[in-house]
Amino acid sequence: MKIDKRIIPLAIGGLGIGTTEFTVMGLLPDIAHTLKITIPEAGHLISAYAMGVVIGAPILIGYSVKFPPKKVLMVLMILFTLFNGLSAVAPDYTTMLIIRFMSGLPHGAFFGVGTVVASRMAGKGKEAFYISLMFTGLTIANLIMVPLVTYIGHAYHWRLYFAIVAFIGLFAILFLKLWLPATEANQDTHFLEELKFLKNKQSWLVLGITAIGFGGLFTWLSYITPLMTIVAGIQTNQMAYVMVLAGAGMVVGNLAGGFISDRLGPEKTCVLLIFLMMISLAGVFFFADHQNMALILTFVCGALSMSVAAPINIMMMKAAPKSEMMAAAFMQAAFNIANAMGAFLGGIPLEYGFSYKYPSLVGVGMTFIGLAISLRYRYLYGKETPDSEDAVVECVPCDK
Repeated sequence: MKIDKRIIPLAIGGLGIGTTEFTVMGLLPDIAHTLKITIPEAGHLISAYAMGVVIGAPILIGYSVKFPPKKVLMVLMILFTLFNGLSAVAPDYTTMLIIRFMSGLPHGAFFGVGTVVASRMAGKGKEAFYISLMFTGLTIANLIMVPLVTYIGHAYHWRLYFAIVAFIGLFAILFLKLWLPATEANQDTHFLEELKFLKNKQSWLVLGITAIGFGGLFTWLSYITPLMTIVAGIQTNQMAYVMVLAGAGMVVGNLAGGFISDRLGPEKTCVLLIFLMMISLAGVFFFADHQNMALILTFVCGALSMSVAAPINIMMMKAAPKSEMMAAAFMQAAFNIANAMGAFLGGIPLEYGFSYKYPSLVGVGMTFIGLAISLRYRYLYGKETPDSEDAVVECVPCDK
């Protein structure tokens, strides 16, 4: 299958974003040692980045909707590259905390604009697949870059991690300039106009599916290391291979989710995938102490963790046809809320002395709620055809 080279710059941007977001988790002890802070304090760097994503997505989108998407994406990637480069030379904890917050600001806005641009470049009936191609960069980051850069950070110095991310950012800027087609800006909108989609019940249902249903998988992913080492009996020095297995699942699931969505429709696909999430998390609870089953479920859960990205973004764009970029940016905020909720709620049974299988049981409950919301959404909007002016998504011409 020939890959449309116009989508490659967006995938490279996703590669850089995925690398900076997830590698830091494996380098917290190294960072803490250099900056003379505790590991929990170093963990605040993750929270600062996530806070930047949540705050930056709507604000940057709101003030950039009148500019051509290609220029917006380039500016966002320049900011991303700059702040990751500064992270490599941050002298102390406070400075690093501020810079990591600033690094997160372009994250959600980049994927928000990129999601809409990818859908416009796609031919009819390929929108979800093109969005999944953009997110391929994020999944490849988990499969290859995160283990590789974590190793480099351990073996040499963690500051090289940020330097590598900045280098990827430079490549993304170059290919955005060379290969991304120019599209027209929407001059008939403004910040408050873009936020009107929040008055729409349909939009809130999609955000609820994302924050709650998708959050179920983060109950599993947040505690995967103690689950696999303590419960499944995997050697600690083998965890890098386990994470590669999960990353391979993410690559496969992401592309499969986009492919299936274009054939079944995003609403039906979302219901199916969240149901499978619930079943797989139940499988983790019952079979995690069987090593082979635990490894199979690691691949399956990894695949399902990214499979819903494309269909859920298509649902959001349908729910907010006149605020597509802002809505897509809010989706990134919702994904980060899912991350935080999954880690927090999944940790509750651990505080009461239950085993590391129990976070996945919490995940079953979260995905059950997400499934209920998905079914409600499909009942209300899944068979709707756009016949009103508000339901028509106005596509801006995209040069081939």
